[in-house]
Amino acid sequence: MDKFMLIFHSPFSQEQNFMDQSPEAMQAEMEKWNKWIGGIAAQGKLLGTEALMPTGKLMTKGGQLVTDGPYTEGKEIIGGYMLLNVASIEEATELAHGCPLFESEGSSVEVRPIVNFG
Repeated sequence: MDKFMLIFHSPFSQEQNFMDQSPEAMQAEMEKWNKWIGGIAAQGKLLGTEALMPTGKLMTKGGQLVTDGPYTEGKEIIGGYMLLNVASIEEATELAHGCPLFESEGSSVEVRPIVNFG
């Protein structure tokens, strides 16, 4: 088994719209994600997953310059990630097919192998 990361990309405006939803709409969206994540966890292939806030800090110039995140209207951001332990990138890609993010226009899921330095 190898480790892979699913990286969830979304337009900034979509992430902001999610944060501005009613509690009921947010709960309905979270139930879709929990169902998908629970299915992967039930197979014993989930190592971890987290959502990221749409804002943060960006450090450049050797860490000397710290600014608010590079997030401007219309730009794509990383909204979260998932770590998987699966046999191949094909299996990781297949698991990603059920991601609720695909219901949102302009969103994507990046599938990347984790480097094993061991």
